[in-house]
Amino acid sequence: MTCSQRAKQIFDAEIEELAKLGATIGPEFDGVVEAIFACKGKVVVMGIGKTGIMGHKIASSLASTGTPAVFINAAEAVHGDLGMIGNSDIVLLVSNSGASNEILNVIDPVRKLGCRIIALTGDKSSRLAKEADLVLSMHVDKEVCPLGLAPTTSTTATTLMGDALMVCLMEKRQFRAENFAVYHPGGALGRKLLGRVKNFMTTDVPLVSVSAAFREVVREMSDKHLGMTMVSDGERCVGIITDGDLRRAIQKYDDLHITAKEVMTPSFKHIDKEALLTDALAMMDQYNITTLAVTEKPETEAITGIISIHHIIDFN
Repeated sequence: MTCSQRAKQIFDAEIEELAKLGATIGPEFDGVVEAIFACKGKVVVMGIGKTGIMGHKIASSLASTGTPAVFINAAEAVHGDLGMIGNSDIVLLVSNSGASNEILNVIDPVRKLGCRIIALTGDKSSRLAKEADLVLSMHVDKEVCPLGLAPTTSTTATTLMGDALMVCLMEKRQFRAENFAVYHPGGALGRKLLGRVKNFMTTDVPLVSVSAAFREVVREMSDKHLGMTMVSDGERCVGIITDGDLRRAIQKYDDLHITAKEVMTPSFKHIDKEALLTDALAMMDQYNITTLAVTEKPETEAITGIISIHHIIDFN
């Protein structure tokens, strides 16, 4: 067997175990999400060894998506790092076996601080699980390590459970791309979202006259690849036609010998070219649209460009 064939076996084996784990998730997961969402403090994630590394990733993911969180190495916790914890925090203890001494040693001190404890463990009958307020199982039947010793499938399961928590909390908090930019000013997307509309818009504005035939409207929209076109009366833009408008026109009219004026929506959303991309995203989200007309000044409707959701989120 080649290494590539063996790698495919490993992928299949982990996916099978993760699917079994996913099928066991129930109301206890809802309880953990609600507890973290209602927490007035932060989430303190603790682990040791490989699960510590996974715990660090969970804390980092939570913190970057709107849930205040920190990671503390369990071995360091009992040597002073417990001072980072407040009584309004929730402590998430990560241990596959649920029997690691370093993890068990922090339970009583954390209780004395008045914190609730969530256990993320592979053994629901372990001491950790029994002493926790809430328990999430990350149990897998076997590791893909041929010796069954090196943490492999179990660490993948830990990461996946953390990702599920992060995504559910993001959705409950209605965490948006503009929030992401605030937490990630040093990343490529963060820097981009803090840029100005004028630097990312296109000045090749799709445009047809109010008297343009339906076929001409379709051609202009296809050529400009923005899924929309502005409509002009010769002096100013008086409306917009989107893909949705075209679909509705096809359903409404048996004879498509119609003009742009009959298809267009007479009002459209616009944004100042000096606005931040975060402002553009917020407006798109508010009105459930994917493009905005760009104006020279907030008080004018003279169109100088178009900003699309694809201009904003395209990482390339």
